Amino acid sequence: MVLITENKEDFTMDNLKVLVVDDEARMRKLVKDFLTIKGFQVIEAEDGEEAVDLFFAQKDIALVILDVMMPKMDGWQVCKAIRQYSQVPVIMLTARGEERDELQGFDLGADEYISKPFSPKILVARVEAILRRSNAAASDIIKVGGIEINKAAHQVTIDGVPVDLSFKEFELLSYFVENQGIALSREKILNNVWNYDYFGDARTIDTHVKKLRSKMGEKGDYIKTIWGMGYKFEVNE
Repeated sequence: MVLITENKEDFTMDNLKVLVVDDEARMRKLVKDFLTIKGFQVIEAEDGEEAVDLFFAQKDIALVILDVMMPKMDGWQVCKAIRQYSQVPVIMLTARGEERDELQGFDLGADEYISKPFSPKILVARVEAILRRSNAAASDIIKVGGIEINKAAHQVTIDGVPVDLSFKEFELLSYFVENQGIALSREKILNNVWNYDYFGDARTIDTHVKKLRSKMGEKGDYIKTIWGMGYKFEVNE
């Protein structure tokens, strides 16, 4: 594995733009107040159509907090529209806590899924964590087995061909590659890639791994399943 690291300035979250989308004004204000205290610049949208318009008009939004149940366009439709053009991190908010809803959100490219009611402090912590991870080691280039991961550009190529990964898929592949040859339990993957204690079904990881393998083609075989435990990234020489 070749790891190229360059010096970079310390990452700061001051004035990063966060788009908060919810049809409840009270909820938007609550989230905005907590994010503003942490130095974020918050932009609000009260329905899905306004959210899409604002997202493409602003162009420099760092993260989207997106309610599912909204008029005009629901959160699923908004997430799908954003994912056609951008891999910006998306946190879905919903009053529905059913597993199929959560899996649908991940299938559409959502990075986090938080059920209402929730602690605003926990939400802010997750916002900060996901933004840190998206910018951590931003100048690193990793090359292994025909795979090149460019963290600065947030791009992956396989045998020179660009591969379109969601934010979470990119993080998952990076974590696998950086821990090449190490058996990783699902719990360890959740704690390092999702960066919080996850009490949902482990199939969340399995769903992401399945999609990642599919996008990697034959290189997907590098991700080995360790039955009853988790996964291991190992290059076939």
